[in-house]
Amino acid sequence: MENIKKSMTPGVLLQVLIFVFIIPLLPILMTRRWSWWEAWVYAAINILGFVASRAIAGRKHPDLLAERARMLHHDDPEPWDRWLAPLVGLGGGLIPLTAGLDGLFSTLPNFSILVKIAALVLMLAGFALGSYALVENRFFSGMVRIQTDRGHKVISSGPYAWIRHPGYTGALVSYIAAPVLLDAVWAFIPAILLSIVLVIRTHLEDETLQDRLVGYREYAEQVRFRLFPGIW
Repeated sequence: MENIKKSMTPGVLLQVLIFVFIIPLLPILMTRRWSWWEAWVYAAINILGFVASRAIAGRKHPDLLAERARMLHHDDPEPWDRWLAPLVGLGGGLIPLTAGLDGLFSTLPNFSILVKIAALVLMLAGFALGSYALVENRFFSGMVRIQTDRGHKVISSGPYAWIRHPGYTGALVSYIAAPVLLDAVWAFIPAILLSIVLVIRTHLEDETLQDRLVGYREYAEQVRFRLFPGIW
């Protein structure tokens, strides 16, 4: 708990305020469409999902939240992730930003209510899977690095028994579902670009773990797929 308190610097708290509470509300704040229920649902899933998952993870692995809070201040991340990790974080904010712009200027037709409900189910499933991965994995850092200082080891329980990177799978599903839920066709552009970046990060992270984390290569032989069972 002491490590968590030390990690909650003013800078970290400001990042949480912006990325967790303000950015998910951008579609509503930008358009001032206070009756836009899809945008309220989108914001609620993001905000409540973050708060609930971190509360549960903090109870199970108190040092994990401190690890994630220091993500931009580690001395030993993989060089390529110094670029990709912030890019993923910023890219996530482009989806609600583009949705807000779409709501202001686009005249494209809306998705049907059934399609939106399907997108909502997918988004909830994506958040649930990502949260499950976070809670299960004490080494779910925000920056790809071999955490020798924390006794880094292979995690093969929970969703890691099905796929090797379930947190990324959950994020990908949520990214693609969000534009549909928000009736924002233009938001597919950042969602698809962000998904490509995340696939690249998955590939590089998996290679790093196989090369440098003891036991991971054997784990990869048992759990064959990185993101989607039967596909990749």
